[in-house]
Amino acid sequence: SAPNRIPLVERNMSNLTRAGVRAVAQRAGVRSTASLVEVARAQLDDMKSAGTYKAERVIVSEQSASIRVQGAQNEVLNFCANNYLGLADNRELIDVAHKYLDSHGLGLASVRFICGTQDVHKELEKRIAEFHRKDDAILFPSCFDANAGLFESLLTNEDAVISDELNHASIIDGIRLCKAKRFRYKHMDMTALEEALQKASEEGARLKLIATDGVFSMDGDVAPLKDICDLADKYGAYVFVDECHATGFFGPTGRGTPEYWGVEDRVDIVNSTLGKALGGATGGYTTASAEVIDLLRNKARPYLFSNTLAPALVGASIRVFEMISASTELRDRVEENAARFRSKMEAAGFQLAGKDHPIIPVMLGDARLATQFADEMLARNIYVIGFSYPVVPQGKARIRVQLSAAHTAEQIDRCVDAFVDVGKKLGVIA
Repeated sequence: SAPNRIPLVERNMSNLTRAGVRAVAQRAGVRSTASLVEVARAQLDDMKSAGTYKAERVIVSEQSASIRVQGAQNEVLNFCANNYLGLADNRELIDVAHKYLDSHGLGLASVRFICGTQDVHKELEKRIAEFHRKDDAILFPSCFDANAGLFESLLTNEDAVISDELNHASIIDGIRLCKAKRFRYKHMDMTALEEALQKASEEGARLKLIATDGVFSMDGDVAPLKDICDLADKYGAYVFVDECHATGFFGPTGRGTPEYWGVEDRVDIVNSTLGKALGGATGGYTTASAEVIDLLRNKARPYLFSNTLAPALVGASIRVFEMISASTELRDRVEENAARFRSKMEAAGFQLAGKDHPIIPVMLGDARLATQFADEMLARNIYVIGFSYPVVPQGKARIRVQLSAAHTAEQIDRCVDAFVDVGKKLGVIA
């Protein structure tokens, strides 16, 4: 009978292709499961029908304020990169990277604790800790990895983590990996946060960790860290902040939302990235007390089981921290550029989200409209992207504009003019 032949199929699986296995299983009378390709195609068709399918445009130049895009006849102005300080194509940093490539090689072919730690890695960690005014720091392949490694390493089922509902996906996924009790509070709602802290305390949580983005990347709004720290003090909790969209350019000297709110000494753990304002390459980090960092070195799985960062990137990043520690020139320029763009767009009648930040979402609502708007902008040599569900909530599609220190006043005005032209054509503004 068919059931008696199934073990034979299983024993021979290593010698068969997946298609062969299905064919043999069907001959043996085993009901065929759905095709992976068919399931994927159906989901893709649904995304396309809903206007949420995301197609990647291909850049054929270095990242900058003005770039070349495959298929476009002219250079286009880029207003959708995380290149806040305009350092992605900085020639000095590229030269420094070449120097470290020559002196320290291409890579280490190892995780850190085996044979993957060079002097440059320790130097960068020292510079990061000094910049954030913490004891120590630890490098990760990305801030996504830093968030993935944090909560599982620090928290157990005796603890509680209290998270803003609009936190980045990497924070959400990192929290899912830990065994702590989970509480979620309404976005930037301090009454809801206090209720969650009260409940965590009533349930006897040993450690209570509040987790929030410093700046929320889809809306450009800034977490009220002073209020959060006040509640943390009141309930004996600790504060963790993801600073990916703040480090290097937000706050009076670019030290992020803790500096912006004057609570640097009250935020316990900071995670951030080397892949946005700080050169735009890759890499993330955690900076905190010496004990927390030491524990992460011994327990954080993305650190223990991922290759170390390439030394050329590390060397260039050391230079970045020297630059932003010595001068606020680039930070000041991106602030001025953001203010210029926001004021002109508001005057034109657009609905904007966020405040005091170079992330400036232009709210459109409909996913198809956002995609069409972005395509029309590209036809006018302005590169922006429409964001829609599931990246943002349904009904809140938008064009997320990001200003850079590399943008000139003339480029910003050209972008605004294109927005006005397209906005009138599509009925977004009168």
